[in-house]
Amino acid sequence: MEDLSHLKFTHHEEWILVEGDEITIGITDFAQSKLGDIIHVELPEPDEQPYDIEDALGLIESLTESMEFHAPVPGIISGINTNLLSNPELINSDPFQQGWIIKIKPTDMSHLDDLLDIVEYEALLPEEDDE
Repeated sequence: MEDLSHLKFTHHEEWILVEGDEITIGITDFAQSKLGDIIHVELPEPDEQPYDIEDALGLIESLTESMEFHAPVPGIISGINTNLLSNPELINSDPFQQGWIIKIKPTDMSHLDDLLDIVEYEALLPEEDDE
């Protein structure tokens, strides 16, 4: 199993990687498996428009349902994973690496303290039947 102790998590099934003054955001393995085969991703444009916490940034669609992803901290979008536009299935096959979604430059890094660590996040997941 992949070591995710360096990541932060939200209650909306997003993971956050802090890299200096920028964060990378994706959705968790649990979220992508719940969605099933991802067929489309709507991404925001990088710009100077600041987003607030909980603002919807885009949409991930599978054959059966869709999921919005949200800003975990206030900030400005500094990058998007354009590979997802033609290969949205990267979120299914590699959610923590090639399946990253967006990068944000936070305007207030203190909000990162409100996010979950891996132990807190895993405690929220439903129990698996096959254990």
